[in-house]
Amino acid sequence: MDIDWVREQFPAFKQNHPKRPKTPMIFMDNAGGSQTVRHAIESIGEYLTHFDVQLGASYATSVSASEQLEKATKSIQTYVNAERIEEVIVGASSTSLVRILSLCLSQGWKTGDEVIITDVDHEANRAAWIELERQGIVIKTWCIRPKTFELHADDLLTLMTDKTKLVCFTHVSNILGTINPIAEWTQLIHDNEALVFVDGVAYAPHRLIDVQAWDVDFYFFSTYKTFGPHQGVMYGKYEILDTIPGFNHAFIQTSPYKFQPGNVNYELCYAMGGVVKYLCELGTEGLSVEINRKNLKNAYSLIANYEATLLQRLLDYLTTIPAFRIIGINNSQTNLRVATLSIIHESLDSKTIVQYVDDFQIGIRFGDFYAVELIDHLGLREKQGVVRISLAHYNTLEEVDALIQAIDSLL
Repeated sequence: MDIDWVREQFPAFKQNHPKRPKTPMIFMDNAGGSQTVRHAIESIGEYLTHFDVQLGASYATSVSASEQLEKATKSIQTYVNAERIEEVIVGASSTSLVRILSLCLSQGWKTGDEVIITDVDHEANRAAWIELERQGIVIKTWCIRPKTFELHADDLLTLMTDKTKLVCFTHVSNILGTINPIAEWTQLIHDNEALVFVDGVAYAPHRLIDVQAWDVDFYFFSTYKTFGPHQGVMYGKYEILDTIPGFNHAFIQTSPYKFQPGNVNYELCYAMGGVVKYLCELGTEGLSVEINRKNLKNAYSLIANYEATLLQRLLDYLTTIPAFRIIGINNSQTNLRVATLSIIHESLDSKTIVQYVDDFQIGIRFGDFYAVELIDHLGLREKQGVVRISLAHYNTLEEVDALIQAIDSLL
């Protein structure tokens, strides 16, 4: 991968830290929010300049605006490999989309029906379902095994009954970084006649989404963590979306509109088309802007392999320091994990480490990252959570070395 070309596509890397103009900022809090690619930034300005009208009118600018939004949404459809454009729902955030779906789906459930969540997930894929206890829905928790840092299918099977309506889990934990076998789990859950709802937020920046291959019923991710502006995207199978109640005006009965109250943020949705354009360019080494799955697959293959190199450099250092403990698997294999790494130190709390590194103009982070139950289950609250280093494909080996030097100077 041409890292110089990649970094040229992100305007943030041409800016210096405002308090220390000669010291460029190193961004390693990417799981909290990535930098925004140039195409997305330019798309926002382009939309507001040329298409800033309400959709659905007969005059020329409105017609053009509708066409541009449809084009951008089709790019998202290609990105997730949805069968139909009606399966792509765009909203203000992942959290809001999950909440909307929980309210819509649950209208078809009755007292005693069950939803299974995990103690690994971000609260976005927990809180909305827990709220349904007020209407008599039974919430069960599929728990991680602390020694392996893994969810086991056998533990899930013990929780499922003929009343289980939905199982919610994460594709990649935003703390552990492990890639879960969601196709295998989905088949198991479908065999037990329940639906699947997957959090793909920590997966999408690092690997290509393929909802048809996995056969998931619902899948969501955040575009501000995939090199775009702040919003969320949710996929749902059309045959399910078409039959459940919506969350919009009563006369709006078609998907995705019935799940998009007030419609989408036009310019931000349009910008996501710019993100997909960039990824397709990356997949052809900057030679093509054709939006297709082949180019996207090539891009994410480059991303996965490059990020594994960055991660391995960091793992090689950390494993030489016995005081550090990696929370997750100590491995950079691309089929096992993404480049989101959490650690703790035996004597230093996580806050102390991160605030020390701050002075080197390196952005990492400490805490629970809204994976509240996971941090509590692992007994890491008194450590101020974990130190999380989340790398992206625009980071460099030199930046990883700078982080290593900063940590080493603390020890």
